[in-house]
Amino acid sequence: MLELYDTALSSRLLLGTARYPSPAVLTAAVRAARAQVVTVSLRRESAGERAGQGFWSLVRELGVRVLPNTAGCHSVKEAVTTAHMAREVFATPWIKLEVIGEDDTLQPDVFGLTEAAGILCAEGFQVFPYTTEDLVVAERLLEAGCRVLMPWGAPIGSGRGLNNLYGLRALRAHFPAVPLIIDAGLGVPSHAAQALELGFDAVLINTAVAQARDPVQMAAAFAQAVEAGAAACAAGPIEARDLASPSTPVIGTAFRG
Repeated sequence: MLELYDTALSSRLLLGTARYPSPAVLTAAVRAARAQVVTVSLRRESAGERAGQGFWSLVRELGVRVLPNTAGCHSVKEAVTTAHMAREVFATPWIKLEVIGEDDTLQPDVFGLTEAAGILCAEGFQVFPYTTEDLVVAERLLEAGCRVLMPWGAPIGSGRGLNNLYGLRALRAHFPAVPLIIDAGLGVPSHAAQALELGFDAVLINTAVAQARDPVQMAAAFAQAVEAGAAACAAGPIEARDLASPSTPVIGTAFRG
């Protein structure tokens, strides 16, 4: 069971809602993923307009929880303002906080991120910060009031998987009790399985599902991968070795001289 801000979830796969071929495909993909949380950008949808009303109706029919995000925001003021609007529109204190600092990689501006997180946490928001694997930044976000961290695996939409295994392992080891969700850069289900095998609590997928040739089939594949990765972590994987270790013991076995 995954617990995020005192909300218990049985699924460890969060799904983004952008760039799907149609609302029908999005609906089918969410169901195939067995996702209980979906993200949505307020900059793309507005509940006061016809398109936004349609999306809000779709979410209600699916019975999932909405995690609004501040996608595309490049400043603290912009992110905080967008978060305020999202709370009014979607009636939730949850916010996925993005403050982008570099356009080519969409890397978070960690200075603006920590500042915005402090403001929003003080105002009662339950903040899910999109961050890097940097340990110092993680500590600052926790000090600001965040109880969940969302480190990137790779640049958004790149499909490169987990770029910095050393950094991600260190992050997991340093904050064993903090829910950590890999957000951004995963391209195939094996990347998601690897994240869960490393001990991360969940993954957030968007582009890899929405832009697949068959988004519904890919959503189902990611759901299976997340379950496999979590089960493998719970089972306790063996440690990697530099030398061979025989799987069949030779001591005590019969042999001919």
